[in-house]
Amino acid sequence: MFLLYVDESGSPGDPNQQQFVLAGVSVFERETHWIEEQLNEIAARFNPADPYDIELHGSPMRSGRGEWKGLPMEKRFQAIKDALKIVADRHPNVRLFASVIHRNAPITEDPVTSAFEQLASRFDKYLMRHHLRGNSQRGIAIFDKSSTEKSIQNLARVFKHDGHSWGQLRNFSEVPLFLDSQASRLIQLADLVAFAIFRKFEANDSQFYDIIAHCFDHHQGQNHGLHVNGPQE
Repeated sequence: MFLLYVDESGSPGDPNQQQFVLAGVSVFERETHWIEEQLNEIAARFNPADPYDIELHGSPMRSGRGEWKGLPMEKRFQAIKDALKIVADRHPNVRLFASVIHRNAPITEDPVTSAFEQLASRFDKYLMRHHLRGNSQRGIAIFDKSSTEKSIQNLARVFKHDGHSWGQLRNFSEVPLFLDSQASRLIQLADLVAFAIFRKFEANDSQFYDIIAHCFDHHQGQNHGLHVNGPQE
């Protein structure tokens, strides 16, 4: 089974932000333990006695807020980069999916709905490619706990049974699950990926994004993993 760990960056309701990002990290089920071990090693730099007490979370790591307050900027930034490098080093076995939606994008749905439709349909096609190559696997999306839990699960049911803009979801084993990010290193990794993409498109800061820029799902020279919906002209 392929697990798609999903998190968001940016807030559609914040007038000071132009972009909303929903990003997913696709990992085969047997890979998760080893990725978690690598992320624990990064967290242990800041609390060797209890690395699980450290949550790898992009925005506070960059700004030095909360538990990251007082820690040197270069160490915080390096931790973000090293976590993203795990994705880069494991590509193409680990693949990224993301939807970036500008606040003035020409969409009829709300940004969360539009972004999830993009993410779910693209991940589903990725699973279909595996099936056509003789490696039939189901997938499941795992989100950080949020207020959108019920709406996302309802959307997944609609996309599976009634269809989405480009067909129907055929390869998901269950509606999306929701976990507390503090309990899941892979959700934390998805947060760092979403944050890196957000910084690229919101602030033209590509220092984190450049590490993972080649890791989006692609096939026959075409990038399927990154969807960008810019402002209406």
